[in-house]
Amino acid sequence: MTKILAIETAGPGCSAALWVDGEVEERFELKPRGHSELILGMMQRLLAQAGLRLTQLDALGFSRGPGSFTGVRIATGVIQGAAFAAELPVVPVSTLAALAQGCCRETAARRILCALDARMGELYWGAYGLRADGLVELIGREQVAPADEVELPEGDGWHGVGSGWAAFGDALARRMGPALEATDASRLCRARDVVVLAAAGHLAGHGVSAAEALPVYLRDRVATPKR
Repeated sequence: MTKILAIETAGPGCSAALWVDGEVEERFELKPRGHSELILGMMQRLLAQAGLRLTQLDALGFSRGPGSFTGVRIATGVIQGAAFAAELPVVPVSTLAALAQGCCRETAARRILCALDARMGELYWGAYGLRADGLVELIGREQVAPADEVELPEGDGWHGVGSGWAAFGDALARRMGPALEATDASRLCRARDVVVLAAAGHLAGHGVSAAEALPVYLRDRVATPKR
């Protein structure tokens, strides 16, 4: 019986999810500035409801970014602490990948263009396709760039999701043309999708030690405002 707990705090939503042999329970709250106060309680309630202790899990997962600099640091710190304490492996999951996974879970979309507002006139960008096993895979690479410089994928039937479509939707839509079918700028990354990808990563042997569970910002200057 595989048991994995994952968290997501890289965006405005705060959530934790528990996977027990394919069954997922999630706690979610939209509170952009309260992640550090909420996340531990969410984790504890999920474990208590399932009658599990942290040490009985097989692995932990977390949304490793890109996203809010503070939010990504919160998730990284919480998961590293829990993994050290319970001596558990960690599966880092791309925030963009989990965002795409959630879109595929709730819609018929099979090609997803994830865009998150990265501030400073840029966005975090990644294209994903849905595989036959129901999991998304990255097409090309994740990047941070202005809307007029991100690498566009080939083909059509693309669905745009994430806050970057609210900030740069017009510019992106012009570049994509008829290849873009629909957009949903309000969609948020959720832990229930992080844990699905973390479970797959764990079974594939992609877990790392607590010390190796590191955030991904895509750029080093996120904490330095423009003058």
